[in-house]
Amino acid sequence: MTQDKDFEIFLAAAPGLEPALLAEVRGKGFKQPRAVPGGVTLRGGWPEVWRANLWVRGAGRVLARIDSFRAVHLAQLDSRARRVAWAGVLRPDLPFRVEASCASSRIYHSGAAAERIERAIRETLGAPHSPDAEIVVRARIENDVCTISVDSSGEPLHKRGYKEAVNAAPMRETMASLFLQECGYDGTEPLLDPMCGSGTFVIEAAEITARLNPGRARHFAFEKLATFDAEAWQRMREVKSRRVPAARVFGSDRDAGAVAMSIANAERAGVSDIAGFRQAAISEVVPPDGPPGLVILNPPYGTRIGDRTTLSPLYRALGQVLRGRFAGWRVGLVASEPRLAHATGLPFLPPGPPVPHGGLRVSLFRTEALP
Repeated sequence: MTQDKDFEIFLAAAPGLEPALLAEVRGKGFKQPRAVPGGVTLRGGWPEVWRANLWVRGAGRVLARIDSFRAVHLAQLDSRARRVAWAGVLRPDLPFRVEASCASSRIYHSGAAAERIERAIRETLGAPHSPDAEIVVRARIENDVCTISVDSSGEPLHKRGYKEAVNAAPMRETMASLFLQECGYDGTEPLLDPMCGSGTFVIEAAEITARLNPGRARHFAFEKLATFDAEAWQRMREVKSRRVPAARVFGSDRDAGAVAMSIANAERAGVSDIAGFRQAAISEVVPPDGPPGLVILNPPYGTRIGDRTTLSPLYRALGQVLRGRFAGWRVGLVASEPRLAHATGLPFLPPGPPVPHGGLRVSLFRTEALP
């Protein structure tokens, strides 16, 4: 597989967020992007794989789809896996592992399928297998067609490399960025998160307004592949993307520990000059000086019976503050329970589809500019 050969690249997203990821990928100039269940596909070569890891905020991981073939039994899978051009992608001196999944196929045992592919790679390439290897070959057998991919990301892409401190039930950066996308946030307006937790929404917004690449501070698995060109990658990383921010972004939280976490995370991300944090209860929240923008927040959901009753006053108070003080601002609120969201009394548009998050399903509730 040469550097300039086109193949299919898959960018994963939480189900329900595929349209938002498609909009981001399209806006960043990738070729032939298309929303599919669980993510977005596009066409490109290895430089596009690197660029997707470096640039795209909403993708959970980036898979390079290196081959696809029909296989209806394990012997056929074994034979066909030996004809994959492994030497063009994997290095014989570095360990790998295989993960397989099967759906609606005559090959139904994912463990046996993974073992056959692993053996084919070991015996044709000579690379060692390790259950802890960073390089992961993924095989998906669906309707008797086996698609072979290499996970180019390594650690999930929400791990930007700056967040050492997190609070309970943190939102992943990738999900936060796609919710910002769905709210129409493009970095040209102020933003406020009045329940900022460890600062995820605020720091993502700060990076967007400063046009900082989300993958700028981390390592990727593709750096250990045979296709990796260190000089070309270095040139790609060195392209200065930062711009003078068009607006500042703000976070507040009633918990002093959350505010301290947010400040530390913003400093590690290099955006403390753009992102301001302070301790404040919801009743003390006021708009920052300047034009209206976006209020976005991820309040407590309530997962046990009785929580809804306990949390309703918080949501009502939040709604009173936003309706009374934030005329002209749009609101984005993440909630697992529509009744709680509507307890705010805010004029929400129809919500987006439920999205899996931390064992729950949450939806983004949005308003247009408040009267």
